Amino acid sequence: MARAPLLQLSDISLTFGGDPLFEGLDLVIQPGDRVALVGRNGSGKSTLMKIMAGLVEPDRGLRIVPPGVSVGYMEQDPDLSGFATLGDYAASALPAEASYRVDVVAEGLKFRPDTPVSNASGGERRRAALAKLMAEAPELMLLDEPTNHLDIQAIQWLEAELAGTRAAFVLISHDRAFLRALTRATLWVDRGEVRRRESGFEGFEEWRETVWAEEDEVRHKLERKIRAEARWAVEGISARRKRNQGRVRALQALRAERTAMIRRQGTAALELESGQISGRRVIEAKGICKSFGANCIVRDFDLRVLRGDRIAFVGPNGIGKTTLLKILVGEDSPDSGSVALGTNLQVAVFDQTRARLAPEASLWENLTGDPLMAVSGASDQVMVRGTPKHVVGYLKDFLFDERQARAPVKALSGGEKARLLLAKLMAQASNLLILDEPTNDLDVETLDLLQDLLGEYDGTVLLVSHDRDFIDRVATTTVALEGQGRATVYAGGWSDYLAQRSVPAEAPAAKLATPAAVRPVSVARKAEGLSFTERKRLDELPDLIAKLEREIVKLGELLADPELFAKDPVKFRKASDMLAERQQAVAAAEEEWLMLEEKAG
Repeated sequence: MARAPLLQLSDISLTFGGDPLFEGLDLVIQPGDRVALVGRNGSGKSTLMKIMAGLVEPDRGLRIVPPGVSVGYMEQDPDLSGFATLGDYAASALPAEASYRVDVVAEGLKFRPDTPVSNASGGERRRAALAKLMAEAPELMLLDEPTNHLDIQAIQWLEAELAGTRAAFVLISHDRAFLRALTRATLWVDRGEVRRRESGFEGFEEWRETVWAEEDEVRHKLERKIRAEARWAVEGISARRKRNQGRVRALQALRAERTAMIRRQGTAALELESGQISGRRVIEAKGICKSFGANCIVRDFDLRVLRGDRIAFVGPNGIGKTTLLKILVGEDSPDSGSVALGTNLQVAVFDQTRARLAPEASLWENLTGDPLMAVSGASDQVMVRGTPKHVVGYLKDFLFDERQARAPVKALSGGEKARLLLAKLMAQASNLLILDEPTNDLDVETLDLLQDLLGEYDGTVLLVSHDRDFIDRVATTTVALEGQGRATVYAGGWSDYLAQRSVPAEAPAAKLATPAAVRPVSVARKAEGLSFTERKRLDELPDLIAKLEREIVKLGELLADPELFAKDPVKFRKASDMLAERQQAVAAAEEEWLMLEEKAG
């Protein structure tokens, strides 16, 4: 016998001031559903989830939850007033004998239940809200960005818990690996319409492109019909005025239908511009150590960063990734060891705390009041990569409307704050990008665009992230902070790191998890017959060859797009020239390496 739905929304309509956010929405969540809720930032995903949770009252329609069914919602900004500790809040809805569940969940999510509420960070508060939901174990869980502020180990724990639960859940997340692993159905919020597909997130992007292509075809047919009818109206209406008023009314109806079509919102106009070319060596760290009391962040760590590298730093929260990043770029000093920075560096920073945004100030003030962006004597223009631009026009490039320009930053959603921070970052010319948790709250389309830009960026990227998919798509090297001062360098992204870390201890040295695993290995001994300069060059060439090979692969993938030449012939020619140049360079570097190896003995 079929079970009753856990939740039903019927004829839901909601308007916030302007156009309806939802109109005539019907939605059913069945027992066992595992649903990805996706859509652009600002499309209404979180609002829809709050309607499902009963926290937002629609203008019209019904929310139906059968008697006895429990629905739990993870709050983004939980109200912890009245609670002494995070654990008190997380256990507030549980009977005393079940409070142990909070400790179990807290261990997996890596937060301390005894943390005083007054000392808790925003990330700790959100983890407490997630722990509260998981410990209560309702029949339907509504999870809005649960992986934000979680490290990869905690994300994997949560993923395993949700994979094993018998409860239904609806999930909003920017983490594609998380969505792919857990979901069996997809709800897509797009321009006030909610479409459902009985398949998980894996095929969402292909489905979205198909729907958009079908919409474009319908729109084109409608526009052709309107043009034909309009020609008839001009050429023949005077002779048949009385007989053909019905056809005139039909033309008016067609025009009204076209007007009612809500065109898709474009993607943010993200653009990165490299500044002057930095020196070939960007950072040279040798033997660096850093501790805070008994907590050793890093010990005897060496790292060479060359121009064009994309290096991801991974590890649990609190292990010291951001500290190591600050040491490498000269913002902090090691206890011992040395860090040498290359020449001509222009650094741009995306910080996870959003500290470069003033929450009480408006978007307008955040841009025009920044000394790096302000145009002298102009209160309505910003300097964008050396060119003055009106602040509203620049904000529109990042999908903000004119009304939002004067609104305070604190009124923005998490995704909108991330877009504003990207606007500030991308107004600068740079050759070294520091990205500390850039993926939090960004929608899938913006993430796609950001990773494409990073692939084409001529500068160097240092990245801290817990988004496994994003690391795989962007990083060419991964530095894993593993505790007790250990920081190990691995070639490739997250999946490559996992594969290399799993190599048995007795494996030959050439297969161990080091950058050399994918590069020619230079002689370790002091080679007779080589000068000091030649020995140094012999040691440098493997890194250079690996870097050139990575660039060749990326350029080959770019040029494999059959539509690239038609869409952007300038980009096609530039990529073709770069590919030929790098192929010649790698051949020359390999020949030089072989010659020096032979000379070394």
